[in-house]
Amino acid sequence: MLELALKGSKKYYGWMTLLLGVIGGGFVFYLWQFNFGLGITGMSRDVSWGFYIAQFTFLVGVAASAVMVVLPYYLHDYKAFGRITILGEFLAVASVTMCILFIFVDLGQPMRVVNVILYPTPNSVLFWDMIVLNGYLFLNIIVGWKVLEAERNGIAPPAWVKPLIYLSIPWAVSIHTVTAFLYCGLPGRGFWLTAILAPRFLASAFAAGPAFLILLCLLIRKLTKFDPGKEQIQSLAKIVTYGILMNVFFLVCEVFVVFYSQIPEHMDHMKYLFFGLHGHGVLVPWMWTSVGLMLLAIILLVNPITRQNESVLAVACLAVFAGTWIDKGLGMISGGFVPSPLHHVNEYVPTIPEIIITLGVYATGFLVLTALFKIAVSIKEEIAA
Repeated sequence: MLELALKGSKKYYGWMTLLLGVIGGGFVFYLWQFNFGLGITGMSRDVSWGFYIAQFTFLVGVAASAVMVVLPYYLHDYKAFGRITILGEFLAVASVTMCILFIFVDLGQPMRVVNVILYPTPNSVLFWDMIVLNGYLFLNIIVGWKVLEAERNGIAPPAWVKPLIYLSIPWAVSIHTVTAFLYCGLPGRGFWLTAILAPRFLASAFAAGPAFLILLCLLIRKLTKFDPGKEQIQSLAKIVTYGILMNVFFLVCEVFVVFYSQIPEHMDHMKYLFFGLHGHGVLVPWMWTSVGLMLLAIILLVNPITRQNESVLAVACLAVFAGTWIDKGLGMISGGFVPSPLHHVNEYVPTIPEIIITLGVYATGFLVLTALFKIAVSIKEEIAA
């Protein structure tokens, strides 16, 4: 089936060439970082996790969201999702690939990755994060590939695939839970010291991932002969609606608890993010934009009339994706490090090289996603013909 990824129109080749160009640019800047060190990034003694880990955190959620199509289809026998389950699984593969690359570039030196394997430390959450991420990647590659191959041949998937499918469901929840525990394990950071961090991560994941999948389904319908289906898109839209409602509810709970308890160490993080602290507030406009986008999305998604209009639905999905990306991809990490445990404000802003390396990683993920979707859609078109 791999040969299907090598056949396409001029637009397909043009898109892939553009992605390769961005990857090349990112790689050049990565070589600079490799030679000079992480000093070319905006990270510092006070902010040791920056843009790379923030993107990793957001994309783990996008990967985990595949469970929102796998679970209804395989556990609840919701046949309609049979048309798009493979798309959700391949989106998870591309997302986990980006997650692993973001950890790779954040470690600075590639040999440090080997240390995690050569000197395993089961008492470290980072060790378990490596296990669950790689496991989830292989589960989705194997399950997605074998199911698609069987669909192409008009036969049932091998029996041994089914246990792997069931295993992938709790595994999807575990990858984002373990990521949340990474932050909860830092007792000096009040912003992350909350029991609902993992549920909050999962809520935003179940909003952002399906929202992005809806946008991809609409794009596939426009560019190819394969139609993912109106019922499927509307079912995903309902999942996005509940996901974004829960995400905003958890955010309100956090704000209430922080200001009701009046613990200065916890309040300062929220003040810094939404109002600025000690004259510093680089993230304030971003955070209010995130809140505005999520509220706009809720208004558009809760109303069945606007939700069923696919043009409006696309706007709502963009608002969900952008709003949750700002929340997790910008605010969540910086908000935990700033101010420091000594209440000093040392702001973090990603540098140009850091942003270009990040774009290179995203381009790699989109290259993988495009190739996998090209294979899946080509087979769907073959079967329909």
